[in-house]
Amino acid sequence: MRFAIVTTHPIQYYAPVFKLLAGCCEMKVFYTWGEESIKPKFDPGFGKTIEWDIPLLDGYDYEFLTNVSSQPGSHHFKGIKNPDVIQKIDAFQPHVILVYGWAYQSHLKILRHFKGKIPTWFRGDSNLIDKSSTWKSLLKRIFLQWVYSHVDKAFYVGTANEAYFHRYGMKASQLVFAPHAIDIGRFAEDRSEEVLTLRKSLHIEETDILILFAGKLDFIKNPEILINAYAQLGQKNVHLLFVGNGTLEKKLMFLSKTLKSEAIHFLPFQNQKTMPVIYQSCDVFCLPSRRESWGLAVNEAMAAGKAIIASDKLGCATDLVQEGLNGYVFKSEDQADLLIKLKLACTSLSHLSKLGLQSKKIIENWSFDVQVTAIAKELDEYSKH
Repeated sequence: MRFAIVTTHPIQYYAPVFKLLAGCCEMKVFYTWGEESIKPKFDPGFGKTIEWDIPLLDGYDYEFLTNVSSQPGSHHFKGIKNPDVIQKIDAFQPHVILVYGWAYQSHLKILRHFKGKIPTWFRGDSNLIDKSSTWKSLLKRIFLQWVYSHVDKAFYVGTANEAYFHRYGMKASQLVFAPHAIDIGRFAEDRSEEVLTLRKSLHIEETDILILFAGKLDFIKNPEILINAYAQLGQKNVHLLFVGNGTLEKKLMFLSKTLKSEAIHFLPFQNQKTMPVIYQSCDVFCLPSRRESWGLAVNEAMAAGKAIIASDKLGCATDLVQEGLNGYVFKSEDQADLLIKLKLACTSLSHLSKLGLQSKKIIENWSFDVQVTAIAKELDEYSKH
């Protein structure tokens, strides 16, 4: 079986999957952004140049395609334009093609070209959580039904994503669950000595509770609601840590100074090797985003064994956060509701520890192995035809 995968650029959530899949078939990944995508890039969200510190190209065959876009990137439709993409895929002679995301010129071209010629599979994580009913949504529905008419099979990442595919015309027989996943082992590995050092550096005692936000400090992630709810919490033994950079960084620091609190802390962007320490240093992780297709930071915090407080606009909330068992879900942009959930979570360290243990159990089923097994099973079944 020759299996072609098309995606924009190497990322930490896909590379381990590709490595595992390479062990069960003849596979090649076509990176459509081009070779520039692997170089350190300025991330406007973080406001700095980012270069991942873990290997992303080991253990599988890949090819960087020529991208002739005048503004190359994965942030817009015309950012991916590969004149020879069809020829390159044809040269590999795949039996099956898996395309990650359709909203790029070349990716849509691939779906259209190979329809009815080679089984074309798809993976994306969109959902309907933040959708409104307008004439624009009607036009979008017609368009997306047309897009997905070119897909033979889709691998959905969770409940909200499954509903999305159904909405836009895909049948149950075309949908296969392949969960959104992270490297559970890496985030669960004991980093307790480094955690102790970090907490001491921030003057956080072992008996104190630490709430963590990690990500871009921007409008979408909405860290501002967290600092405002924390200000109303009024518990002396509870600390708040923001890890990341972004457009709201100065405002959050200003608010912290206004509150005159020594229990609010800031750390800049931390790379992948350090993030397990960051998650393990906290007692509860909060992701208050206004909207997010999934929220893989929640997976990471759960793998580290932490309680979760999540906005109901996260694609992962329905699947990963079980109310009162491993955390709490609050109504997005509702500061009063967030405060209630913070109070419920921060009753004691022992309570948070129990929630965290449940997080660790729940996330076991959201692993790279489970995702790869789902895809490999479909490949195996197809090969028997």
